[in-house]
Amino acid sequence: MHPGTEKFIVVQTPEEAVDQLSALYEQAVGALSRSLKEYLRDRTRPTAEQLRLFRYPELRLTWTGSDPAPTSVRAWAKVQVPGTYSATITHPKAFRSYLLQQLRPLTSEFNVQLEVGVSLQAIPYPYVVEQGDELAGSGVTAAELARVFPSTDLAAATDGIADGLVDWERSDPLPLALFDAARTDFSLRRLVHYTGSDWRDVQPWILLTNYHRYVDQFIRHGLDMLLADSRFCRMVLPGNVVVERGMAEGEMQSVLDSVVWHKYQMPAYHLQAADGDGITLVNIGVGPSNAKNITDHLAVLRPHCWLMIGHCGGLRQSQTIGDYVLAHAYMRRDGILDRVLPPNIPLPALAEVQQALQDAAAQVTGDKGDALKRRLRTGTILTYDDRNWELRWAQERPLINLSRAVAVDMESGTIAAQGYRLRVPYGTLLCVSDKPLHSELKLPGAAGAFYERAVTQHLHIGIAALDLLRGQLHSLHSRKLRSFDEPLFR
Repeated sequence: MHPGTEKFIVVQTPEEAVDQLSALYEQAVGALSRSLKEYLRDRTRPTAEQLRLFRYPELRLTWTGSDPAPTSVRAWAKVQVPGTYSATITHPKAFRSYLLQQLRPLTSEFNVQLEVGVSLQAIPYPYVVEQGDELAGSGVTAAELARVFPSTDLAAATDGIADGLVDWERSDPLPLALFDAARTDFSLRRLVHYTGSDWRDVQPWILLTNYHRYVDQFIRHGLDMLLADSRFCRMVLPGNVVVERGMAEGEMQSVLDSVVWHKYQMPAYHLQAADGDGITLVNIGVGPSNAKNITDHLAVLRPHCWLMIGHCGGLRQSQTIGDYVLAHAYMRRDGILDRVLPPNIPLPALAEVQQALQDAAAQVTGDKGDALKRRLRTGTILTYDDRNWELRWAQERPLINLSRAVAVDMESGTIAAQGYRLRVPYGTLLCVSDKPLHSELKLPGAAGAFYERAVTQHLHIGIAALDLLRGQLHSLHSRKLRSFDEPLFR
């Protein structure tokens, strides 16, 4: 019987559902990989029966609505509309913890039925090719393989669910998750390309920065954690270079010296904990395009939070270089998301994130009350796509004045907008590195002194904020990020 039309198997528990998904996925990927190798070896084409095996598994959840829905303040894992919800799943073993976190509340609080089966969505052959070495020297072109095997269908890998393009009145089944298997696989491969490390190494707590000096301090912090009695067990660096707990400090340094981070456009550094609750730092470089690019892909991993920690230009006379700016609003002049999230849509500040950043600043700096207020300014961040916006100051001044903006940068508004759009809790804490409107420019000597003094403290504030948020998972995934019609999974 054709996959997708055969009867789905009813499963009794979330654990059984994930086990069945894993078995079906491994069967499909194994069959596709073997068939691909046979074709590369002697041009043996897959049979029609084999082609029907190369499909993602599918998870279905049905709620009849016959029982009253329980009330919960939780923002996710709640069924509000009766019907069948469905999602294709990739790498169910790697996503096991996430899938169970979503399914357990649904099955314990609602009278739902879970089913697992084979979908109609084909697995593109590039997603089972690990390094590309399999294709080297085979004499087979990508175009030829695409005529024989399922290939990437970009029309099917979209953000339509996240962007609210699904007609919930007419959809059957309804979406169970924001991203299907094909969209997820698309981003998993991009993460490897841009960050230089396996996507499985990315941790659920993410710091995004626009300066490499933060990387140096993050690595130093990671080594200190591995040498101390901490919850962290290893650090994974670009190129899948690994520093393990138990290594001597000299051995650690030798491993670090082998890292060639500049081979990767947005290198990532992963400080991993044994329970999987570690921290990832990504150096996204400069500009809103990079900010959108990497967050598009990180979002499929469903992180708990991402924070922007970087530098900004201070716009107020009262600010001093080295002060902090905690964003509570964003004026987006970057234009990067205007088609899918118009700039007139407000981006709400998330109370849990704002409080954690402020408390972390007090904790790390030692400042309180008025002393903290002098160092930490709360206000609107202006995000541009033009680094030399100052050359248009006469034209831009009226709008900046109306917005009451206190700082300007090139990434924060985009990262916050992506968090809002893709339902990932977000926040921004920037450090004033220059004051372009007050003749305090980022000159070489002053910049060096500033970096030496400020970067370490700023990074530790970001890490401390994530530590505070780890204890607030129940409320962190805010209802502010959910629309009227939402998938059941966060």
